[in-house]
Amino acid sequence: MKALLCALAVSLLALAQVRAAGVLHVYTWADYLSPEAVESFEKAHDCRVIVDTFDSNESLHARLKAGAKGYDVIFPTSYMVRLLQQEDLLLPLDHAALPNLRHLDREVLDKVHDREMRHAVPYTLGYAVIAVRSDRLKDASPSWAMFDREGLGRRATLLDDMRETLGAALKHLGHSLNSRDEAELAAARDVVIRWKRGIAKFDNEGYKGGLDSGEFHLVHGYSGDLFQVAQENRRVQILIPREGVSIGCDEMVIPKTAPQPALAMQFINHLLDPEVAAENMEWLGYLCPNTAALKLVSPDFLQNPAVTIPAEVKAKSEVMNDLGSDLAKWTKVWDEIKAAR
Repeated sequence: MKALLCALAVSLLALAQVRAAGVLHVYTWADYLSPEAVESFEKAHDCRVIVDTFDSNESLHARLKAGAKGYDVIFPTSYMVRLLQQEDLLLPLDHAALPNLRHLDREVLDKVHDREMRHAVPYTLGYAVIAVRSDRLKDASPSWAMFDREGLGRRATLLDDMRETLGAALKHLGHSLNSRDEAELAAARDVVIRWKRGIAKFDNEGYKGGLDSGEFHLVHGYSGDLFQVAQENRRVQILIPREGVSIGCDEMVIPKTAPQPALAMQFINHLLDPEVAAENMEWLGYLCPNTAALKLVSPDFLQNPAVTIPAEVKAKSEVMNDLGSDLAKWTKVWDEIKAAR
């Protein structure tokens, strides 16, 4: 009995110590925080960080709407941030507690919905781009017109994503990838139907392994994924279409129900510290829009086209916006693309 009471006392003491130190609950994408960034925060703030992961913005949203209340910091994409704001689910940020906000790239802030960072702070940037096997497809050009090239022989893939693939066709035609114009959407539909002649399939996952193995010669994919493939296979060449690409900006926000809002602010500020951000982005393979941190990363990291896109292309690129009721126009066109032979 005495041993049991002693064990209970030790357990209660340990629990009390954890509560005193604080536990921060983070909800993010898989492999999206470097271990060193987490460990240095835990050490500096005498706390524990517990990381849970989600696989899509929609599953994140569903979990929050279902009443999940245990998270302190979450990492949705910009368009989802806007929805969470509309639903009044986010805590306003205290800029006085976030001095490292000064390091953020103003050009990136101009492209996101919450430019004043009332509720959200940009974390990473990713792009939907193209990549080729340079040993299989010669004289590749950085253009969406690559999908019109003769002789692809169904050795290409396009993303199985309505916004990304129709967006690529819209950019190819010189339009906004957030277009709501029915004539522009119809023209983009016809482009994608034409591109279908050379592709093996619409795909969101298999393109990485297929490009690496040589099964696919041309793919439409996400820059972080393709960065990782190119790091392992020098025959993989990443190309940034000159007409412009979609910019995916994942952001850091604090739910209104956060148990540790003050610690959450400190965590966001920690990730914005230039030294932490530099280490974190090299581990991730994604660009953190932190001007001071970019001066600390290796030259090789910045030279990779998956990380740093040309300024003239960046100027033509866009962040996806919530389409509201106009989403139905896109769905109709996408259904027509999938049904076309």
